[in-house]
Amino acid sequence: MIAVMGRAGPVPGRVADRSPMSEGSSGLDVRAAFVEHGSSLLGFAVNALRDRALAEDCVQETFVRAWRARDSFDADRGSVRTWLFAIERRVVLDVYRARTRTPSVVPLEHAPDPVATVADPLERLGMAEGLARLSDDHRAAVVAVHLEGLSYREVSERTGVPVATLRTRVFHALRALRTHLDDQETTDD
Repeated sequence: MIAVMGRAGPVPGRVADRSPMSEGSSGLDVRAAFVEHGSSLLGFAVNALRDRALAEDCVQETFVRAWRARDSFDADRGSVRTWLFAIERRVVLDVYRARTRTPSVVPLEHAPDPVATVADPLERLGMAEGLARLSDDHRAAVVAVHLEGLSYREVSERTGVPVATLRTRVFHALRALRTHLDDQETTDD
């Protein structure tokens, strides 16, 4: 017979009231221990994991481990409650560690943007070829702003070229690069 737990504890009449220590044996009566301590263990696990279903699994695993090790329980070393909470603590830690190791699935709308993508080597070669076809002034402006991450003002201070001129150079250079890369895609197909 399995004990049924209610909100406030065990449901009366489901399991006969008996001590967690079996009469005449050195082991542990796991059913009585469940009736007496199951709700406290569940509360501990829910509080630790913030997930009731996972906490219920932890309590179940705690009693499975307690049942397997019931003959090793020693009342002289501590109470049944202390022993069960020690087992529960290890089970909760195991679950917590497993949960942190397992990557969680994030809905697409909440997913972060990829940090970097692996570029196709041919695409990189096309970009290098396109940059090589630009004039020195246009190439320097694109590299400084888009590859080095400098602001137009910083580039202007470095080179002495007005910000408006740099913006125009970058605009025309990017348009020429886009045209070059689009032409390469059409010739590759």
